[in-house]
Amino acid sequence: MSVDTKTVKKIAGLARIAITDEQAGRVAPELDNIIHWIEMLEEVDTTGVEPMTAVIPNHLRLRDDVVTEGGIRDALMQNAPQGEHGFFTVPKVIE
Repeated sequence: MSVDTKTVKKIAGLARIAITDEQAGRVAPELDNIIHWIEMLEEVDTTGVEPMTAVIPNHLRLRDDVVTEGGIRDALMQNAPQGEHGFFTVPKVIE
């Protein structure tokens, strides 16, 4: 696949990017090189290779999802500078 200035202008239009003819002329060879590199990667045999997100094994350390008693609203409201009906009261902000 070859990328020309017409293709660059179409891509820029789809991405809502304003681009001049001069800029499109400079970007076209760069995009063409990128597409050529991607085509070279398609030639690599990846059968039997597992997909991965990182080069080292990564395991998320998550806490257990445990249901708790809750019901500590009164203890939490003691920390609030102002509270009303069991909710934090904050100043009204209008811009």
